Amino acid sequence: MKIERTEIEGYEEVVTCEDPESGLRSIIAIHDRTLGPALGGLRMWPYGSWDDAKFDVLRLSKGMTYKSAVADTGLGGGKSVIIGNPKTEKTEALFRAMGKFVDSLGGRYITAEDVGTAVSDMVFVREETKYVTGLPLDMGSSGDPSPYTALGTFVGIRACLGEYFGSEDFEGRTVALQGCGHVGMFLADYLHEVGAKLFVADISPDKAKAIADKTGAEIVDPNEIMFLDVDVFAPCALGAIVNDETLDKFHCKIIAGGANNVLLREEHGQRLKETGILYAPDYVINAGGIINVSIEVEGAYDAERSRKKVENIYHAMKRVFEIAKDQNIPT
Repeated sequence: MKIERTEIEGYEEVVTCEDPESGLRSIIAIHDRTLGPALGGLRMWPYGSWDDAKFDVLRLSKGMTYKSAVADTGLGGGKSVIIGNPKTEKTEALFRAMGKFVDSLGGRYITAEDVGTAVSDMVFVREETKYVTGLPLDMGSSGDPSPYTALGTFVGIRACLGEYFGSEDFEGRTVALQGCGHVGMFLADYLHEVGAKLFVADISPDKAKAIADKTGAEIVDPNEIMFLDVDVFAPCALGAIVNDETLDKFHCKIIAGGANNVLLREEHGQRLKETGILYAPDYVINAGGIINVSIEVEGAYDAERSRKKVENIYHAMKRVFEIAKDQNIPT
C-alpha cells in the first residue's frame, strides 16, 4: 500500500493511496478540524482521472466543514473517494484496504457511506478501523443516513415554499427530482405523502421506475429534468450542476435538494439571486445525514434525538433567508 501526502493551500491534509493488491485507488481530504475530527462519507465513482477525483473530494470536504459547522455537530470537514465503478468493482478486499487507509490517519478523519457505497461496505471498512460510522443498527450504530438526509431536505423544502410562496402547503406543487438513489427515494416518499406532483429522472431507468411505480411520478429524460418549469428543482445526484452553461436554462422557482456542491462556483449563487430563483444552500439543507452520524459519534445512538435535531434544518433555513434579506446577499 502506497500512501502519499500532498500540500494543498486551505486544506489540513490531502492523502492519496494506491494498493495494487486490492485495486484501491483513493483520496482522503481533510479540510478543517477546528470544531472536531473531520467526518465525511466515502464516495465510490468511476472518475476519469486522479485530477477529477481530487477536484471532487476537495469540494466535498470543504462543504462538509460548512455543513457540520451550521448543524452544530462538533465535527470538522473531510471526505474520501474511491476511483472505481460501484456496480462492478466492489470487493471485500477493496473496502478492507480502505479501512487500513482510514486507520492510517489515526482518527483525524472518520468515514461513512456516501454515493456509490452502502452500509454493507462500511462493515468491511470496520474490520480494519474503528473510525467509521453508519454501520448496521444491530451493531449499535446509526445505519443508513439517507432517510435523515431526505428528512432534512424535506423540511428544508417546506421552509423554501413558505419563503417563496407565503404558504408551506405542498398540495399541487410541482417538484422535479434529479437522482433516485437512497436519498431521492426517501425524499420522493415524503413529497408524495403531502400531495406534491413529482417528476423524476435517474441515469438508472430502473431506479426512476421504482419511484414512479410507488408515487405516480412522471419519468423524465435525465438531460431534461433540471430545466422543467416547476416550483421546485430538487437535485439529489452529483454536484456542480449550477454553472455558466445551465444558469440561463432553469425555469424553476426554487432549487433545493440533497446533492452536495450544487453550485460550481460561489458566484453562481449571486447569479441565481439575480434571476429570482431561491436557492437552499446544500450544506444547510442536506445536513441530516451528518447530524445523524454525529449523534452516533457522541456516544450511544438515539434515533429520536437525531430526528428532532434533523428537523431543526427547517429553522436553519429560515435563519438563512432572514440573514440574506437583511444583508441583501445570496443565500
